[in-house]
Amino acid sequence: MSLNLITPPAKEPLTLLEVKNNLRLDHDDHNEDTLIEDLITAARQHAENVLAWRAFITQTWELWLDAWPGKDYIELPRPPLQSVTSVNYYDVDDTETTFAAGSYFVDTKSEDGRVGLNHGQSWPGTTLRPFNGICVTFVAGYGADGSFVPAKFRKGLLLLVGHWYEHREEVVIGVTPSTVPMAAEALICSEKAY
Repeated sequence: MSLNLITPPAKEPLTLLEVKNNLRLDHDDHNEDTLIEDLITAARQHAENVLAWRAFITQTWELWLDAWPGKDYIELPRPPLQSVTSVNYYDVDDTETTFAAGSYFVDTKSEDGRVGLNHGQSWPGTTLRPFNGICVTFVAGYGADGSFVPAKFRKGLLLLVGHWYEHREEVVIGVTPSTVPMAAEALICSEKAY
């Protein structure tokens, strides 16, 4: 299995202004603003990975598989799933074929979205190339901007960005090291898959 980001989020779940207000900053220092924006992106990426590959803002991914599953569905990472763009497969001659959309349904309600076979359908019997014979292109995320992201995740991200902004080094003399503050971890990990 291989997962490739095709279209990254166009926005972040937090704006620069939201973070600066949370940090009680009123400066217009371009270098500090750039740092904060980088911390926002890093916090989102960290939280998305901690949360079982969740996606906060709308983004497009490709899931590559070597073979069809032994069950009647394919689980898609990076919940929540918004839609499936296509399911393509490649035969031993490397010829690409699109699996007909009428042959499958898309489950956007389950925690891990799924592409499932419609009644009476089966996965193609074509012999696939040895590696990456199947590509599912899908769109994931809560929505186009931070207003769609659940409040607990946004608050966790604010706490994490604030912590990283105040503690720019891994270890501060006289302070017990902590890479992720407990409150941020509690909010971010509240839906972690076990």
